[in-house]
Order: sequence, then C-alpha cells, then structure tokens
Amino acid sequence: MSSSIRRSVPSATLTRLAQAIAVAVSAILAGCQSTGQMPQNDTAKPKNMAARAKQKPVWLSEKPSPQVPQDIWERMRQGFQLQETAGVNPRIEQQRLWFASNPSFLEGAGERGSLYMHYIVERLEERNMPLELALLPVIESAYNPMAYSRANAVGLWQFIPSTGRYFNLRQTRFYDGRRDITASTTAAMDYLTRLHDMFNGDWLLALAAYNAGEGTVSRAIERNEKLGLPTDYWNLPLPAETQAYVPKLLALSQVVLAPDAYGVNLNPIANEPYFQVVEINQRMDLSKVAAVANIDEDELFQLNPAFKQRTTIDGPQHLLVPTSKAQLLTASLSTMRPEELISQRSLKPVFETADDSEVGGVRRSYRVKRGDNLAQIAKANNVQTKDLQRWNKLSGNKLKVGQTLVMQDAKATKATGKRVNTVVAANSKDQKKQQTQYKVQQGDSLYVVAKRFNVEMQHLKRWNPRMGKALKPGQMLTVYSPH
Repeated sequence: MSSSIRRSVPSATLTRLAQAIAVAVSAILAGCQSTGQMPQNDTAKPKNMAARAKQKPVWLSEKPSPQVPQDIWERMRQGFQLQETAGVNPRIEQQRLWFASNPSFLEGAGERGSLYMHYIVERLEERNMPLELALLPVIESAYNPMAYSRANAVGLWQFIPSTGRYFNLRQTRFYDGRRDITASTTAAMDYLTRLHDMFNGDWLLALAAYNAGEGTVSRAIERNEKLGLPTDYWNLPLPAETQAYVPKLLALSQVVLAPDAYGVNLNPIANEPYFQVVEINQRMDLSKVAAVANIDEDELFQLNPAFKQRTTIDGPQHLLVPTSKAQLLTASLSTMRPEELISQRSLKPVFETADDSEVGGVRRSYRVKRGDNLAQIAKANNVQTKDLQRWNKLSGNKLKVGQTLVMQDAKATKATGKRVNTVVAANSKDQKKQQTQYKVQQGDSLYVVAKRFNVEMQHLKRWNPRMGKALKPGQMLTVYSPH
C-alpha cells in the first residue's frame, strides 16, 4: 500500500466521524426545541434562535384605542355618514356659500346649542344614526328651544301640534312637550328612524319627509315611477323649501368639517354632559329652584323650556340642571318644605316690553296661549279686564291662540324714571369700561348674550332695566366690557 493511500484512510475516517457528530448534535438540539427546554449554554446557540422560538405577534392584531375628542364638534365630525352622498352639487354649493357669507348664524347657533349638543350626539350614537343629524336643529330652530314658526311648529326640532301629539309630546296650558329638550329629542329620533325605514334606508328621502311629510315625498316618488324617471331625492319634484332643505344640512356639515376654510369660528364645546336630570316629586317654580341651587334663572329655563309658566305643572317629574349644580340642588330639595319652592302668584306674566306709550305709561305686549282668557291675563298682569278690552278694541271676550294683546300701565311711569336714574347712577361705576350697543338676533336670550360678551347676567339686567324677560330681535342692549 502506498503512502498516499495510508494518508487518505485516516482522512476519510475523520470525515465520517465529523458527520456523525453533526447529526447527533442536530438531534439533541431538535429534542430541546420539541420539549420547550433550551440548552443551558446560551453561547452555543445562534442569537436569533430564542427570538424565533418566543415570537408571538399578538401585538399586530391589537389596534391602539382612538383618542377621545375633547371638543363635541370633533366628535360630531367623526360620526358623519352622509358626506359620500353629497358629491359636487350646485344646490349644496349654493347653501354652503350662504353659510360662508353669514358666519354669525352658525356661530350663534353653536353658542345656544352648547347646552344640548352633547346630549343629542350621544343619543344619535346610541342608535348608530348619522351625526350630521345633530346639526338639524341648526336648520330647524337655530338651536333655540323657544323658536316658533308660522306653521305653529315649536322647539329645537320644530314639531307641529299634530305630529308632536303622535309622538307623545303633550301640549297643555302649562307644559309643551315639543319644547322639552329630552322628550322632543327622543321623538325626533323616533320619527327620523321611522322615515328612514319607510324609505328603504335612504337618509336623504327621510330628511325630505321630515321637512315636507312622508305623503308629499311618497307622491313625488310615485309620479317619477310612472314617468320612468329616477326616484332619488335629487330628481324628485318637491316643494322649493324641501329642495333646499337637504342641501342645506349637507352644506352645513361640510362647513363644520372645515370651519376655518369658510371663515367660521366655532368655539369649542366640551365633550361632556352639560346637564343632569334631577328627580322632583312636587310642584316647583323655576325661579325658586334657581335661587336654591345658585343657578341663573334664565339658564335654568333654557334647560327646561317646556314649562311655559316656569312652574313644574303637567310635565315630567324631573328637571334638567347644570351638572355642576345637580348635587347641590338634590341636597337642598331634601331639606326644604314644599311651600318654600312655590311662588305666591299662580300665573307669571310672560310679555315683552315695547316703547313707551303716547300717554306716558309703559306699553307691554302678551301673546295669547291655548287655554288663556281675558280675566286670567288681566289678573296675571295686574290690569282690569275692561282696560284690556279697551286697549285692544275688543267688543267681547273671545281670543285667538297666537293673538298679541297690548296693555299699558300708567302707574309705571314714575317707577320707570326711578329705574332709569338707578341705571345712570350704576353706570358711573362702569365709566372705565367700554360701552357697546348690541342688536338682539333671532334666538338670543339673556344667557346667550351674557355668555357672548363674557359678562354676568345680573349686570346685563342692570344695564338694561327695561328689556323685559323675553328679548325681541332688533332690540338694542347696552353692554359694558373692559377696554
């Protein structure tokens, strides 16, 4: 055997031995992996082996929870569902141009709606309804719960009497459920849901029917079907008001999506409940409740506008109060006697002040409500029935709902002069402040105006002693603010 052969034998043997050792090591490692036990000598394994063994990509399926908006406007935007139906439409563009040209309209409605928007948005979310519907009261009433239309529609959602009764909104001399914030909101959502189902899930047709009535929309659809024409909202022959109604809501929602782009300043509204429900079990006057809980009386009435005489008669056994005052009111009610919460006068006069009459007295006006009669109105306003007939040239006692009665109080002349003098004296305290004349807009209230100028309600009343309880559009108010 040659020397080369002798050298190759040990080499081949060594090669086979190395292969056997490698197989054995692989088997050992495989066994460790199958039993879940890693070798104690970590330095002998690849660094990424443990990472591959422990890899559990659970985090890939977990989405970070969305941040809760601090502003109710932003929460509203996140729930818009009708934007895909808008597209490029000249009817929408026309309405959008109007909102951009009149920014104060939406800004004012937003201020009034700041008391109610959170509640409405939450109720819509519970039903998975488009949050554009939270802007419907802007179209209907400018978010003024006292809004009253020529068609006798009332409240945030503008229910006419018959539709209101159909949805269990009672209407009596003392209480009108169409003005009730929570009851009318529930009724409006029930009505919109019913219309949505009636028109096969088409929100635009449902909104059109909310404005014009389901019969009007149904007849328009039948007409187009007979003529072989499209039956979507945009192609229906509807009344002019209804043709503008849906584009108005869609345009408004687009402005809310990007207010800065349209020159509109929407003040932030906290994404938290503004009011809380407090249960009551007796008759109460809102003025007394406001005093007990240190709530501004006008603000309390803005939350409970359904009590027409500002007394909890004929309505639900609860009140809506600002969340920050709910605990104080609950504690106070538990310790007070019933008579402490009732005013002596059973019927509070609800009138607007007007200009001084030509005889020198103060002239007032009163709008007749359902159930009123001359004797009651005269007694509530401390005048004689015969004088009420004479001032209004009435030959009998018949009145019409909505009729405006004028009345004069000659005794108030001297008192009026005293009040003016008091204000002049009081104004001396405000000499270092800037005086502003503000023209009352549709839907304004003392609370809204005071909030707009960041002044106290009591100061606004002191500066304007003759403005009365209810503000009239066009009325001029004096406001003092720091330089």
